[in-house]
Amino acid sequence: MDSLLAAAARALAAGDVLTALGNVALRTDPPALALRGVAMAQLGELERARELLRLAWRGFGPDEVLARARCVVAEAEVALALRDLAGSSAALLTAATALEARVDPHNALQAWLILARRWLLLGRRQEATEALAHLQGRALTPALAAMAALTDAALAAHALQMARATAALKDATAAAQVSGIGALQAEVAQARQQLARPAARRTDGGAEHLLDLAAVQQLLASPCCVIDGCRRGVWARGQWRSLARRPLPFALLRALGQAWPGGVDRDQLIAQVFRLRHADETHRARLRVDIGRARALVQGLLQIEATATGYRLQAAPGQDVAVLAPPIDGEQAAVAALLADGAAWSTSALALALGTSQRTVQRALAALEDTGQVRAHGRGRTQRWLAAPLAGFTTILLLPGSLPGD
Repeated sequence: MDSLLAAAARALAAGDVLTALGNVALRTDPPALALRGVAMAQLGELERARELLRLAWRGFGPDEVLARARCVVAEAEVALALRDLAGSSAALLTAATALEARVDPHNALQAWLILARRWLLLGRRQEATEALAHLQGRALTPALAAMAALTDAALAAHALQMARATAALKDATAAAQVSGIGALQAEVAQARQQLARPAARRTDGGAEHLLDLAAVQQLLASPCCVIDGCRRGVWARGQWRSLARRPLPFALLRALGQAWPGGVDRDQLIAQVFRLRHADETHRARLRVDIGRARALVQGLLQIEATATGYRLQAAPGQDVAVLAPPIDGEQAAVAALLADGAAWSTSALALALGTSQRTVQRALAALEDTGQVRAHGRGRTQRWLAAPLAGFTTILLLPGSLPGD
């Protein structure tokens, strides 16, 4: 590496992007292109950064495995910032292995951290945990240690392990302070604020209370039977029963849970769940069928009893019933949760993260755009969607794979 490249690399490591660009701005050799790509990424010009990194990768020869692997890692981090989650992680896994074999621990650990963050966005907590394990017990730079601790805190918060999340955020705060990087310190501060915000609404006996993540953890660990509207399922006595693919039975359970310990009239249930103003015998027959399905789905956790005018829930003796509702209502809640991080998402990335079709995501985005909650920039393949973070709430419970029962 010549003196200009070495000076540019030192400047980038210190966060002095403009000095680094001044050393390599007019050069087109592969190492200079790679450094320019990293510099452009730090300036927020992510598309240009990806283009430069791909040019650098092609410029390096097939024997320059180490240099190519570094380009793959840098491009993967840019793709993560762009929320481009399509494609396989195989190239990044190969790069991490190659970097470890050629004794480049810093970039190898960076690769594993990017993998962990990518899988976390996709709701694949087990894979994210395994990738993050490669960083444990290793010597990390302050910036890398802060990002690793932030990722660990996010994993713990998604699993509702709040003591671990708090400890990880404390480590992230200390490492970010040592790093001296203002943007990283701001990200850690934002994560700390997010954990303290209300995450859900609890309804029982007609009263509604706001809960933070720690309170949600305590509720799920209590003897209370929880009808969870965030992940659409029932949690009771340490058992989780998912009803995510059974919307009508779950809607019935939620309506009955909100009225517990009282019951709900049949016509009221039909109007609330089936969205019909006037009920006839066919609708009442349909209600009986769906009540029977709901009974089968929650057998052993809850009972649904028929009353003279409708239905009511019956829990085990001494057990209360509570309904956990998301901080925002509607079918667009999960999309809004992903957009709440302030990053720009494509519809394909949103569909991949949520495990749904792109058309479903487009309908949700259209509804959110009509109410002014999201906005788009770009057109066609370059179109991305943005939303400001949801003021006053955290949306962790609405993200993929966020409950310990999943």
